[in-house]
Amino acid sequence: MHATDSSKPFRLTGVQWLICVIASIGFAFDIYELLMLPLILRPALQEFGIAPGSADFTWWRGVMFFAPAFVGGVFGLVGGYLTDRLGRRAVLTWSILLYAFSAFAAGFSTNPWMLLFFRCTTFIGVCVEFVAAVAWLAELFPEPQRRERVLGYTQAFSSIGGLLVAGANGLAVAYAANFPGVAIPEFLTSLIGTIALEHQHEAWRYTLMSGLIPAIPLIVIRPFLPESPIWAQKRAAGTLKRPSILELFAPGLRKTTIVTTLMFACSYGAAFGAIQQIPQIVPGLPEVKTQTEGKPKPAAAKIEQTVASDVTKVQEVGGLFGRFLLAILAVRIVSRRTLLRIFQIPGLIIMPFVFAYAAVNNLNLLYVGIFFAGLLTVGQFSFWGNYLPRVYPVHLRGTGESFAANIGGRMFGTSFAWVASEIAAQSFVPGGSDPTRMAYTCAGIAFAVYAVGLIASFWLPEPGAEDMAD
Repeated sequence: MHATDSSKPFRLTGVQWLICVIASIGFAFDIYELLMLPLILRPALQEFGIAPGSADFTWWRGVMFFAPAFVGGVFGLVGGYLTDRLGRRAVLTWSILLYAFSAFAAGFSTNPWMLLFFRCTTFIGVCVEFVAAVAWLAELFPEPQRRERVLGYTQAFSSIGGLLVAGANGLAVAYAANFPGVAIPEFLTSLIGTIALEHQHEAWRYTLMSGLIPAIPLIVIRPFLPESPIWAQKRAAGTLKRPSILELFAPGLRKTTIVTTLMFACSYGAAFGAIQQIPQIVPGLPEVKTQTEGKPKPAAAKIEQTVASDVTKVQEVGGLFGRFLLAILAVRIVSRRTLLRIFQIPGLIIMPFVFAYAAVNNLNLLYVGIFFAGLLTVGQFSFWGNYLPRVYPVHLRGTGESFAANIGGRMFGTSFAWVASEIAAQSFVPGGSDPTRMAYTCAGIAFAVYAVGLIASFWLPEPGAEDMAD
């Protein structure tokens, strides 16, 4: 049940610390970019003249969540293939630069189509970065317990990314009027339009543009980052096999690919089909309604954004605890199924309660519930980063991880945001308002994906050896 503790001291060299720093930055801003949309979507669509509660708003909300994830999943699968063909370091670097500059450009959006385009390119970078980073770290730290710790603790920075984006959004809401105005350069106005003067200090624009931050240290550190030695040695020796998506479904890997893809989709389904809808749910809480009653729309919107940001921060603190808990347990519990069920079984009960009761009736109870919802759901994300490198060989590691993470997680899993949006708009869903209907919808989705994930865990292959396959 418990792994034997390694007698080797867990010390890193200067270069290894550098590797962990850049990987941690990448993981942090992966989630930073993903969690940005729920915080900025409502005010952005309102600026574009799309009113909350309207049919257009429902359609754009679904498209903004689903289309970037779908595009990111497709191109992410290509990125996984390129990770196996071109190397881990190069793909990691360019994917971070892509999503950083895309996020910055999105801050200049003048219409929903422009915002959608740059959210798609942002998602492409995010989807590729995760796969390249996990394969890179796993191969740079081949010793089993050190690898588990490095993967566990660097992935924990993903939740710090969630805290950072909530904090950045809170700062943008509070100080937007003091920041330089966001204006389109004159030579581009005929192509993409202009931003009205009264909208050049919108908080959602500054929140998007803050995604440029990870590109700055990466440009400085990039020359000092080593390539994966295992991948480089095999390529130099001419023994590196050509990756193939079809090989993922060969008899020896078919079960692994299907089950991990399904379960990855369930993990992301809980996050995007429930947790990430909190900003849409918060306006319906009694305490928030009391605060916004009689206020003009801009003031009411600011209050709603502030509360949503605060709830998101609590959820991300829970996620951070979940990732650290996973990192601690990963080196102590041998059975991967048992490790995952520590998060799945409580979540099957807690998630529906949080959304069907707390998110409808009481803000303080929601703060408590969303902490545990974040802990149990986000902790599973780190599980997959630790598990997947152990079940695919070197020449298929990026491709296999990419299929589970991008096709299962980013494409199908995130589509539950669109599913939630569509179901919540149906007349059969109980609740007297759009936020309440969304809360009940999220409760149903959360229960369903947790149940499917738990059932699928009975078929999850246990890695056959402590060391990764060649």
